[in-house]
Amino acid sequence: MLKKRIIPCLDIKDGRTVKGVNFVGLRDAGDPVALARMYSEIGADELVFLDITATHEKRKTLVALVKEVAQQVAIPFTVGGGVGSVEDAYYLLQSGADKVAINSAAVKNPSIIKELADKFGNQCVVLAVDAKLIGDTWKVFLNGGRLETDKELFSWAKQAEQLGAGEILFTSMDHDGTKAGFAIEALKKMNELLTIPIIASGGAGSIAHFTEVFQQTDVSAALAASIFHFKEVDLPALKQALRAQHIQIRL
Repeated sequence: MLKKRIIPCLDIKDGRTVKGVNFVGLRDAGDPVALARMYSEIGADELVFLDITATHEKRKTLVALVKEVAQQVAIPFTVGGGVGSVEDAYYLLQSGADKVAINSAAVKNPSIIKELADKFGNQCVVLAVDAKLIGDTWKVFLNGGRLETDKELFSWAKQAEQLGAGEILFTSMDHDGTKAGFAIEALKKMNELLTIPIIASGGAGSIAHFTEVFQQTDVSAALAASIFHFKEVDLPALKQALRAQHIQIRL
């Protein structure tokens, strides 16, 4: 059985790590380079780096910062935000990223998923999906949660898998930053539809929430930000607690 992964997320704005609630009310969480180095040293399985305003501000991801972070980590490193072409992905991978996360550009031009997978391999392509429950339908949002689309979460995730995405990073906007737990039912449904790995994101607030998501769904990884950045949950202690619950985890 593949071991479950714990992934800290560095949301970047103006070169700093930030974190909000439901995608708003951002507060400073520190220097991304120092945080990346710390997470690599204390046992994070991977890192995700999201330049959260790149698409909204119509600019590229901060390549120089990606290079600096990559030099500090010895674990897989996914970068997203402003990735709109094969060329963008190439520069990020050349700068030290192991995978690229694509969101807005894929919704606008789904064929880019296939282009990226054909060029770099499925294992390098992560589809990041930000979704919110509108009525009883999970709708996909773009531009850091600012723009509602006509895409429905589950059909979009399935389409992305068929086009060549190697992994889905699903963030529930309703749960993001609330520390009330992951979107368990939506994750269960996504597990039933897909064969590729799913990263659960949005809502982690305690060790119990990680235990719950791994015991109740078949997600491959769980991602969190503020609880790690502000030391509300100790990452090594989290891993020990998961192991004690017989969840397969790297220590």
